[in-house]
Amino acid sequence: MMPSFDEMPATAAWAHQGARSGFEVAYFERTGSGHRIEGCTTAVEEGHTWCVTYDITLDSEWRTRTAHVTSRSGEGRRSVRLEADGAGHWLVNGEPAPHLDGCHDVDLESSAMTNAFPVHRLALPIGAHAATPAAYVRAADLSVRRLEQKYLRAPDRGSHRCFDYTAPAFDFSCRLIYDASGLVLDYPGIAARAV
Repeated sequence: MMPSFDEMPATAAWAHQGARSGFEVAYFERTGSGHRIEGCTTAVEEGHTWCVTYDITLDSEWRTRTAHVTSRSGEGRRSVRLEADGAGHWLVNGEPAPHLDGCHDVDLESSAMTNAFPVHRLALPIGAHAATPAAYVRAADLSVRRLEQKYLRAPDRGSHRCFDYTAPAFDFSCRLIYDASGLVLDYPGIAARAV
């Protein structure tokens, strides 16, 4: 079994690169029943600006329970609220979302931080892998779709933990490097930790 991660820091930040130019800041709070994470990403992508804020609650097993996401762009303001029962069933803006059945994580396109959820929840030993479909929220319009993805625990690199990540829908794969608290340090082509 993978050793548990250290406590989350009070805050962390990422500089986005490659896919977009931008910056993300997140704040972490332990609650009686799990964690609450609030954050914001601002970016310029293909000449368009956007800002996405999020407020996410997780239960004690790192399963997403709620995610309230708002955005502002040149097209206006949007918001979406996701609620999950912890058993893989979801509501999107109060309506059942059966296309998300079996998902335990929210994955925000705008965020490098949300890649922390599956690695905490799964506790994979080196060499093990798991399919981790997620409720994927697009940055531009906050549409919510199912994203099939997989994490494979790779050998550690010193004190850093490594996972090979695959998202077939985007024909994307990379090696994610995490710090001792389970937050992404390096997300190739997407973001790097700033603090």
